Amino acid sequence: MADENNAASNNDATGTDPVFAMQRVYLKDLSLEMPNAPQIFLEQETPNVEVSLNVGGERLADTVFEATVTVTITTKIGDKTLYLVEGTQAGIFEIANVPEEQFEPLIGIVCPTMLFPYLRANVADAINRTSLPPLHLAEVNFQALYEQRAQEAQSQAGGNGAPDSGSGIYVPPGTTRQ
Repeated sequence: MADENNAASNNDATGTDPVFAMQRVYLKDLSLEMPNAPQIFLEQETPNVEVSLNVGGERLADTVFEATVTVTITTKIGDKTLYLVEGTQAGIFEIANVPEEQFEPLIGIVCPTMLFPYLRANVADAINRTSLPPLHLAEVNFQALYEQRAQEAQSQAGGNGAPDSGSGIYVPPGTTRQ
């Protein structure tokens, strides 16, 4: 058993084994506004809810990356805003020795999938503290979102000779893996 551990340690030391690990999860930003309170509490209509979701990524060090999931929720009754919630959940991930074709899907699909439950809980808690009925964000298929944005980037690149790898969708230019 000790020999197996030493062999695994030696492989890690040479840097040949793929590494993917979440180092930290944190709430980077959370904002809740109720601009029409308390008068809006007297309204009897059903509120209209709009949800916008975005993901991002940034290189922090050679093998360390920050991934983010940002949500904006606007809830209105008629033309009056009941509440506006904006939140960004972030995580620090170590990614090393991963094949190039797997790198962006890790940042754009796997990392947001891991972060989203934390964001969901934080947003639900913030709304719950308003004394309004809770809002629970639906599950998100980050793979479908990633593929949709890759197609949009490819169609925007058009025939200008840009690569069609989806580069820059989740990892800003200049921060892609070397």
